[in-house]
Amino acid sequence: MKEEIIIAGFGGQGVLSMGKILAYAGLMEGKEVTWMPSYGPEQRGGTANVTVILSDERISSPILNAYDTVVVLNQQSLDRFESKVKPGGVLIYDSYGIHNAPTRQDIKVCRIDAMEASFEMKNAKSYNMIVLGALLSLRPVVTIENVIKGLKKTLPERHWDTLPQNEEALRCGMSLAE
Repeated sequence: MKEEIIIAGFGGQGVLSMGKILAYAGLMEGKEVTWMPSYGPEQRGGTANVTVILSDERISSPILNAYDTVVVLNQQSLDRFESKVKPGGVLIYDSYGIHNAPTRQDIKVCRIDAMEASFEMKNAKSYNMIVLGALLSLRPVVTIENVIKGLKKTLPERHWDTLPQNEEALRCGMSLAE
C-alpha cells in the first residue's frame, strides 16, 4: 500500500494540521511516512498545501508530480491541483468558495459541504476535521482511532478537552463522503 496525498487551501483552514495528523496516524500504524508542508504568507490569506505519503515500504522521495488523492479547499488550489490527480484517483473538494467545479472524467470527484457542516455544528474550528473525516471515508489509509491519537499528539494538552468534538467532526465528515 502506498498513498500519495496533497491537501491544499488557504492558510488558516487547518491544511498543515490535517497533514500532520495523518502523518502521526501513519507512524502509529507502523507505516513509512513523509510530511512536506508548503506555504506562503498564510496569515494574510495566502495558499498552503501539504504532501503526505503513507506506505508499507520505504519512500524514495517526498517530491511528487501526481497524487492518488487531492483535497482542495479553495478555487486556487482546485485550479492548480485538479490536473495532478492520477487517472483513477480521488479529488475531494469543499463546495464553499468553489466557483468552477472540477471537470475531469477519469477520476472520482467527491464534493463535500464541510463549511456548511461546521456551521451546523456551531464550531468553525471543526472544519478541517470534517474534511479529514471525508478523506478517511474515501481513502481509509489509517484508522480513525489512530487519527484521534495523532490529533492528541499535535494538540497542546490545554486543548485536549476538544478531542470529543473533533471525533464528532471526523465522523460527520465520514458521513458526508458516503
